[in-house]
Amino acid sequence: MQSVFTGPVYVVRDNIDTDQIIPAQYLTLVPTMPDEYEKLGSYAMCGLPDALYPIRFVKEGQIDSEYPIVVGGRNFGCGSSREHAPIALGSAKTRVILAEGFARIFFRNSVATGELYPCECVDRLCDIFTTGDVVTVDLDASTVTAQATGKIYRFKPLGDVRPVVDAGGLFNYARQTGMIPAQAA
Repeated sequence: MQSVFTGPVYVVRDNIDTDQIIPAQYLTLVPTMPDEYEKLGSYAMCGLPDALYPIRFVKEGQIDSEYPIVVGGRNFGCGSSREHAPIALGSAKTRVILAEGFARIFFRNSVATGELYPCECVDRLCDIFTTGDVVTVDLDASTVTAQATGKIYRFKPLGDVRPVVDAGGLFNYARQTGMIPAQAA
């Protein structure tokens, strides 16, 4: 499994709610259908106010984001319990969320779906980085390295969460570990 991710970050502030991550009108898309899963990613973060976030997370006419890493503040993913939120971010090709703190349901949904590695940062990275800064996230070392300066920041180790996301979510993990029978081919 991949343990190092390098790329530009998309920076948001505190209290980014699930309606900003994926507005309610897109919840009719069914993530288990491949074409609708792809479409879901194209709408990721489209609920953010343009005045505060003039750089779009997914550019107009694109399906995927150019930001594999999102940096947030406190209470990332608050609001409703929609699992479409981490799925939309994952569909847009984001793999890591570095936040000062997560809403518990968003954190659990990120792990259960296997879409995102939710990394809780020690430092307030949303005050340090700006959108477009390139970083390297090392899940094994629990570090974020700013490419421009070489400065290293830490996040809390993922612990038991890591193998579940590595497996692609809760059901895949349960099958791989023998908790539930593997699906017949």
